[in-house]
Amino acid sequence: MRRRFSYLLVLVLAAPLVCVWLTSPSGSSAPARAADPAPAADEFGKVAGPFLTKHCTSCHGEKAKKGDLVLTVYRDEASVLKDRKRWEAAVKMVQTGEMPPSTRRRPDPAEAAAFLKTVRGVFERHDRTAKRDPGHVTVRRLNRTEYNNTIRDLVGVDFNAAEDFPADDVGYGFDNIGDVLSLSPLLFERYLAAAEAVVERAVLTEQPPPPKRPVTPNFFQPRAGRPDNGVRSLFLKDDALSTYTLHLIDDGDYIVRVRAAALPDGAAPVRFAVLDNDTEIKTFEVKTATPFAQGKPPPPFEVRLPLKKGEHVIKVKLLDGFPPREKLGPPKEQPDESAKKEAKPMRGGFPRLPGLHVRLIEVEGPLDYWPETHRRVMTCAPGKTRPEQTREILTRFASKAFRRPATADEIDRLVKLVDGATARGDKWESAIQLALQAVLVSPKFLFRVELDDRPDSKDAHPIDDYALAARLSYFLWNTMPDDELFALAAKKQLAANLDAQVKRMLADPKAKTLCDSFAAQWLQLRNLSTMTPDPKLFPNFTERLRAAMLKETELFFEAVVKEDRSVLDLIDADFTFLNGVLAKHYGVDGVYGDRFRRVPLTDGKRGGVLTQASILTVTSNPTRTSPVKRGKWVMEQILGTPPPEPPPDVPELPADEKAQLTGSLRQRMEQHRANPNCAVCHEQMDAMGFAFENFDAVGAFRARDGNFPIDPSGSLPGGLRFKGPGELKTILKGKKDLFGRCLAEKMLTYALGRGLEYYDRPAVDAIVAALARNDYRFSTLVGAIVKSDPFRLRRGKQ
Repeated sequence: MRRRFSYLLVLVLAAPLVCVWLTSPSGSSAPARAADPAPAADEFGKVAGPFLTKHCTSCHGEKAKKGDLVLTVYRDEASVLKDRKRWEAAVKMVQTGEMPPSTRRRPDPAEAAAFLKTVRGVFERHDRTAKRDPGHVTVRRLNRTEYNNTIRDLVGVDFNAAEDFPADDVGYGFDNIGDVLSLSPLLFERYLAAAEAVVERAVLTEQPPPPKRPVTPNFFQPRAGRPDNGVRSLFLKDDALSTYTLHLIDDGDYIVRVRAAALPDGAAPVRFAVLDNDTEIKTFEVKTATPFAQGKPPPPFEVRLPLKKGEHVIKVKLLDGFPPREKLGPPKEQPDESAKKEAKPMRGGFPRLPGLHVRLIEVEGPLDYWPETHRRVMTCAPGKTRPEQTREILTRFASKAFRRPATADEIDRLVKLVDGATARGDKWESAIQLALQAVLVSPKFLFRVELDDRPDSKDAHPIDDYALAARLSYFLWNTMPDDELFALAAKKQLAANLDAQVKRMLADPKAKTLCDSFAAQWLQLRNLSTMTPDPKLFPNFTERLRAAMLKETELFFEAVVKEDRSVLDLIDADFTFLNGVLAKHYGVDGVYGDRFRRVPLTDGKRGGVLTQASILTVTSNPTRTSPVKRGKWVMEQILGTPPPEPPPDVPELPADEKAQLTGSLRQRMEQHRANPNCAVCHEQMDAMGFAFENFDAVGAFRARDGNFPIDPSGSLPGGLRFKGPGELKTILKGKKDLFGRCLAEKMLTYALGRGLEYYDRPAVDAIVAALARNDYRFSTLVGAIVKSDPFRLRRGKQ
C-alpha cells in the first residue's frame, strides 16, 4: 500500500512540478536591457580612444586580433556598454598591470589612471540612470546539503537522507546555482524513497516502550574501587553511590529502579535511601540477605516520581552501618585465639554491621513516551477532535516545509489524503504519514519558490518577509528559517531587523555551513579528498594528515567568522590551528596529540590560507608542485582576475627523472613558456606560483628542489617585486579593493544562487565600499550582501 501510494504521488505531483520548472524565470530567455542613456559628453572618445590607439590596438586591431579581440570597433560609450562584460575584464587587466604586457611600452601611471576613470565613468553614468534591476529570481531546487539540513530542522531526523541522491551540478564554482540544479527522473525516485524513510523514522504508528538508562557498578560514582563480582558495596553510614549526570530531555513520570541486596551475614535489616540531586525520594529496607550469585536475583526496589527535563544525579545512600570513620575511635584490643573463633567476622577491629550490595541503578521514562521527532510533528492543542488535530498537524508541517503559510486549498488537499487513507482502513497515524510524504515530494518543498505579492508591478520591489527569511537562512545556514525568523516574517518585521538577525545567525553553530559549503567551494577544499600525492615521493602523506589539513583551514575560516575579523586575514595572519600530526608536518614544536589548538605564527613561513597545506596540496600535481595551478588559483580565488583558457595544443611539461636533471622546475618552466603567446598569461600567473615553491606538493617546507636551490622571488606587472611568499602576501593585502571585490562577487553569487550580470555591478560596488569603510570586517560583508538590491528585491514585470 505504501509503495503504491508513493507512485500515485508521482502522478499527482509531477504535473505541477513540471509547470513550476517550465515557468521558472531561469528557463526563460535573457531579460531585455534597459535602453542605454545618451551620454552628456562622450569622454570615452576623448580619453580612452587615444589610450587604446597608443597601447592596445597594435595587438588587438584589425590585423593582429590577438585573443580574438578587436578594440577598434569601440569608438564611443554606447559601443562599450553593449559589450560590458568584456570591458569589465579589460578594466581589471589594466588595473592589475597585466595589460599592456611587459614586452610593450608601459603607460604612465597617470595615463592608466585616466583611462580607468573614464571607462568606469561610462559604467557609473549608465548605472545611475538605468532602470533599477535586481535580476531574475531563479526557482532553485534544494541541493543535497540544503535538503539534509532542512529535513533535520523540519522533523528532527538527523541522518543523511540525501545520501543516495545524484551529485549536484556546479555552476560559477558553487553547487547551489539554480540554473544547473536540474531534476532528473532518477532524482525524483530518490525523493520518493527519502520522503518515505524520513516520515517512517520521524512519525510512529505505535507507542514505543519508555527508554531506560541503566548505570552498572563500573560507572558508579565515586569510581574508587573495583566492582566485586559485579556489585559495589556500602558499609559505612552515609556512604553513597550515584549515577553519572543523566540528561533527561522531557518532563514526565519516571521510575527509578535499584537492584540491591544486604550482605549475606548482615546482623540486622539494612535501610537505604534513593536521592535525586541530593533530595531524598524514598527510603527502603532490605530485610533478607539474598546474594546475587545464588538462585533468583532479588526483585528491584522501585519508586515512581515526576522529573523535570535537565540534569539529574540519582544516589543510593546507606542509612545503617558503621558510623563515619572519624567517630569510630581507636580499635579494641585483639582477643586471644579462642575468643577469635567465637567472634563474628571483624572489619577494622569491629564486629561487622549491616551493609549493602548494589548492582544497578536505572531510570526509566518518561512513561508516556513518544520520541521528540514524533511529538514535534504530532503534538496538538488539547481538547481538539480528530479532524481538527489532522488539520492542525498538516497546517503546521506544510507551512514550515513550504517556508511560508500554507493556503487553505493546499491543506484541504492534504486532509483529503488522510481521510481517504483512513476510509480504506489505515490507522490515523499511518494516514498522517502519507500526507507528510506528499508534502516532502511537493515542488513547494523541493524548490525554493518565492511568490510575488506584486506580480503586476513593472518596477523592482522588495520580496516578502517569508521569502527574505528563506534567502537569509539558506545563505547563512543552508537550511530553512527557524522559529524566530518565521515569527518576524509573520509580523512583517524581518526587513527592519536584518542587522540584529545577521549578528544572531552568524553566532549560531549552524553558521558553520559558511565554512563547510561556501568556503570549501570558494577555496576548492573539496578537491582535497580526491588528491593522490605519489606515496613514494611523499610517504608522510597519510589520511590523518589529509584530515588535519582540511581541519586547519576550516577552523581558521571559522575564527574569521566568529571573531568578526578582517577578511584580509584570509590572505595573511599571525595564527593558525594545529594538532600534533600537522605541527610535525609544518616543523612546529610543542604541539602534540589529536586535539587542535590555536598556535601563534612568528617565523613568517605560514599565515593565511595561501600557505596552508590544504590549499598547497589541491594546487599541486601528484608528483610535483605546480606554479601554474598555484598562480592561477591566486588570480581566480583571491584577485578575481582569472587568466584565459590555454590553447589546446600546449604540450605538457616533462616530469620524468631525466627532465629533472636539466634544471629546477622554475628553469624548465621558463624554457617551456618561451613562446611569446604563452608568456602574456604566464608572466603574472607563474610569478605568483613560484612564490610558493618553498612548499612541496603536500605543503611541507623545503629549501631545495632536488639538487637545485629554490628561488621564490619574482615580479608582477607594474614593477612590484617580492622575495618570497611573505612579501607576496603583503602585496596581495595591499590590493584590498581587488580582493574585497573578488570575495564580494563570490559570496554574492553563492547567496543569490546565480551568476552575476552587468546590472549587479552597483550592488558589488556598494558592498566593496562598505567593506572599506568598516575595516573589511566579515560581518560587514554579510550585512552588505543581505541589504543589497539583488538579495532583497525582485525584478518588476518586463
